[in-house]
Amino acid sequence: QVQLVESGGGLVQAGGSLRLSCAASGRTFSGGAMGWFRQASGKGREFVAAISWRIGSTRYADSVKGRFTISRDNAKNTVYLQMNSLVPEDTAVYYCAVRTGYGLSPQTNAYDSWGQGTQVTVSS
Repeated sequence: QVQLVESGGGLVQAGGSLRLSCAASGRTFSGGAMGWFRQASGKGREFVAAISWRIGSTRYADSVKGRFTISRDNAKNTVYLQMNSLVPEDTAVYYCAVRTGYGLSPQTNAYDSWGQGTQVTVSS
């Protein structure tokens, strides 16, 4: 079992930036992918971005392309989400998740373990 801990959330004005971190511990893995998802109040959980743990390929939701960047530090077992040009619609609880299978799936049921989430609030 992999444990995931997110950090870096907070309150920011529209146009600002935040960087989220997700540290993985427990069972190590060399394959698979890490993903970021978000859930706004009263809405379902939606895909934001994913990165292949081994080769670093990435995938983004259309709503964040050009504004968000996902990256990883294999030595630290940590994945990051750099969020720039934030807008109020980005307000949500952000979750990281690990997928032990291959492929950068945007489906929540493709991921095996989840963090507890970190709140991001963008004020207008």
